[in-house]
Amino acid sequence: MKGLTQFEHRRQKLIPVRRFALRLGRAILLWLGMAIIGMAIGMAGYMSTEGMSAIDGFVNAAMILSGMGPVDQLKTDGGKLFAGAYALFSGLFVVIATGFVLAPVLHRVLHSFHVEEGKSNDD
Repeated sequence: MKGLTQFEHRRQKLIPVRRFALRLGRAILLWLGMAIIGMAIGMAGYMSTEGMSAIDGFVNAAMILSGMGPVDQLKTDGGKLFAGAYALFSGLFVVIATGFVLAPVLHRVLHSFHVEEGKSNDD
């Protein structure tokens, strides 16, 4: 986790493209891990509250996690409560996961504006 949250200082040079690619790759792997955990939570919830098969739970969890909405009509109160809570979780997941993936990219772009090529008059 240290490599994802520790960026170079504004007075340091840009890291090489290869190192940046590795940083971005770690962020994408973290996103993938979070997505797998989120899908597992959704599948387990749909399977236990609605009695869905694993494949139906997968489809419904994937659709909610991607923001498309449920595929099957929910029949139980527990299933409806779970779907609502899972939809809220999914919204937060999208925001957090997007932040993890975009942080290295945005930092590199913004950092390129602050790289000093010489002494400025402000120092």
